[in-house]
Amino acid sequence: MSAVARVLRPRPPRNSVSGAAGVDVRGLAVHFEGVKAVDGVDLTLARGEILGLIGPNGAGKTTFVNAITGFQRPTAGAVHVDGFDVTGWGAARLARTGIARTFQSVRLFPQLSVLENVEVGAVGNGLDRAAARRLAVELLDRFDLAERAHQLAFGLPHGQERRLGIVRALAGRPTYLLLDEPAAGLNEEEGHELVGSLRRIKDDFGCGLLVIEHDMRVIMRLCERLQVLDYGKTIAVGTPEQVRADPAVLTAYLGRRRGEPGA
Repeated sequence: MSAVARVLRPRPPRNSVSGAAGVDVRGLAVHFEGVKAVDGVDLTLARGEILGLIGPNGAGKTTFVNAITGFQRPTAGAVHVDGFDVTGWGAARLARTGIARTFQSVRLFPQLSVLENVEVGAVGNGLDRAAARRLAVELLDRFDLAERAHQLAFGLPHGQERRLGIVRALAGRPTYLLLDEPAAGLNEEEGHELVGSLRRIKDDFGCGLLVIEHDMRVIMRLCERLQVLDYGKTIAVGTPEQVRADPAVLTAYLGRRRGEPGA
């Protein structure tokens, strides 16, 4: 195992009342002035699992992830990480439990170099500057960004920008990595490369991955299990093959949604 893989191996579960390992969400709800954006969703994510979270536009996927990563306070429900109740915790506190995420818009620091963007992720999770620099250098090399290390993040090609966002999140040494539309705007070749990169994260670092994605080519090749949301509720959970054949999923994507505006 490489030095970077050893550093990034997930920490063993801390002692908790239940002794459980994994992310366990029960009955999560997020309401906005009567609008039920998320309405009683259960979800489990194990270490070393790749779970896809899919659904039509406006189904509540991003709001759900915001609520379990500290960017939106849930109206109801509970979130446990490795057996600890973390419901309503802020993003910075959650990061220290091993939760990291990316966003639909990558949100890089444009006036910092590619290397410095990754260092920020590492320093923010407890490494000193020298250790953060070593980790950042190794990660950039591992994910084919080393030649861009000293270039400003502003102006990166789109595919490399999205990859850098993932690498920066990984520098925080997460146990669970939540990715919001990582393939957005990628061409077919870049999507194929993304699938390989995310599989390596799971295999080499042991992270559990929750992936929101609209690109079905990516989702069907990448994920072992899918969960489908529609109007804030879960309508299907299963393997990609099971979900693809589910009548409720077909209706959500192809039936009554036709002609409706996105949200």
